[in-house]
Amino acid sequence: MKRGRKTNEANSSSSEDTTEKESKRHKVVEKKTTVVRSPDWANLLQDIILQVFQYLPLLDRAHASQVCRSWNQVFHMPDLWRCFEFELNQPATSNLRTTHPELIKQIIKRHSNHLQYVSFKVVDSSKESAEAACDILSQLVNCSLKTLGLISTARPSFMDLPKSHFISALTVVFVNSKSLSSLKIDDTPVDDPSLKVLVANNSDTLKLLKMSSCPHVSPAGILCVADQCHGLRELALNYHLLSDELLLALSSEKHVRLEHLRIDVVSENPGQTQFHTIQKSSWDAFIKHSPKVNLVMYFFLYEEEFDPFFRYETPVTHLYFGRSVSKDVLGRVGMTCPRLVELVVCANGLRPLDEELICIAERCKYLSAVGLGECEVSCSAFVEFVKMCGGRLSQLSIMEEVLIPDQKYSLEQIHWEVSKHLGRVWFPDMMPTW
Repeated sequence: MKRGRKTNEANSSSSEDTTEKESKRHKVVEKKTTVVRSPDWANLLQDIILQVFQYLPLLDRAHASQVCRSWNQVFHMPDLWRCFEFELNQPATSNLRTTHPELIKQIIKRHSNHLQYVSFKVVDSSKESAEAACDILSQLVNCSLKTLGLISTARPSFMDLPKSHFISALTVVFVNSKSLSSLKIDDTPVDDPSLKVLVANNSDTLKLLKMSSCPHVSPAGILCVADQCHGLRELALNYHLLSDELLLALSSEKHVRLEHLRIDVVSENPGQTQFHTIQKSSWDAFIKHSPKVNLVMYFFLYEEEFDPFFRYETPVTHLYFGRSVSKDVLGRVGMTCPRLVELVVCANGLRPLDEELICIAERCKYLSAVGLGECEVSCSAFVEFVKMCGGRLSQLSIMEEVLIPDQKYSLEQIHWEVSKHLGRVWFPDMMPTW
C-alpha cells in the first residue's frame, strides 16, 4: 500500500511539473509573439496604406484620408506630395477637371517644402487660370523644386499675362530652388533677366530646358544659359535663338555632351521672317563634341522660306515638315542629312517624289522611320525605296492615297512586295471614312 501511494504521488508530481513547464512555455511563446508581431504589423500596415494611396486619384485619396486618424496621417506624408500637378481652369465656364482651391491652400500651408516635381496645367485659355498658376508660384517660398513645368493646353494663357507679374512669380521659384534640374516653360513671357536669375541659382543642377515660343528671350539670353550651365543635356528652343556662338558654347570642353536638341523653325507670315544660316564649322564642332546627340527639327515654313536650309551637310536626325515642302528641298535633304533617322512629310503636292525618296534611301543609311501624308509616289519607286532600306524601317506610315499604281505594281500587289522586303506584314494606312 505504501509503495502504491508513493507511486501515485510521484506520478502526480510529474504531471504537475509537466503542466507547469507547458504553461511557462506558452507564456514565453506568447510573450515573444507580443514583442515581435505588434510593431511589425503597425509598420507594415502604414507602408501598405502609403502604397495604395500612391495609386489613387487625388480626390479618392482625399476621401480615403477621412476614414481614420492613421489614414489621415498617411495622407499628409511627404512621399505623397513630392510629385504634384496643379490643374487650373474656370469652373464657371468649363466642365474640365480642376484642383480644388481649398486643397491648393492646404498644399501651400502644409506641403510646399515637400514639393519637388511640379507642373501647372492650364486646361483652358482664360487669363484667370494663368493668373492662378502665378499666384501659387509666388507662394512657393519654402520650396526646393527639382522639376517645374508650365503647360498650356490652349493659348494664349501665360502669354496673356503682364510680363512683370509672370516674371515675379517665376523668380520666386528660381531663387528658392537651388537644385532645379528640369524646366519646361514653352509659350511664356520669360525673358533674359529671369534666365540670369535661373543661372545664378541653378547652374550646377540644370539638365533640361524646354522653352520654345518665348518671344522675350534673345540669343544672348540663351547663350548665357549655355555658357554657365555645363550640365545641360537637353535643350528645346526656336530657331531664332540658335546661333553659331550657342553651338560653340555647347561644344566647349567644360560642357557635358548634349543628348537632345530640338529646334522649331516656325513662320507665321510668309516672307515676313528672315532666317539666318548656321555655319557648317559650328555644326561640325557640335557633332564632334556630342556625336550621339539627337537633333530634332520641326519645320513650319512656306516653300519660299527654305532657301537658307540644307545647303550643306546638316547633322539632323529627326526631321518633320508640318507644311508643304517642295521636291527641291526634299532632294537637298537626301544630299545633306546623312544622320537622318526619321522623316515625316505632311504634304508635298502633285509631283511624284520618286527620285527624292531613292536619293534619301541611298544616302541616309540610318533611316528607320518614314511617314508620308499628302504626297505622291509611284508604286515601283516606293518598292525600290523599301528594298534599299530593308528591315531597318521599323516604322513605315504611308497613306494609301500616296501610292500611284503603275505598269509594274497595282495597289493590290504592293503590300505583298513591301512586306517581303520589310520582313513583316505591312499595309498602307487607310483614310477614315466617317
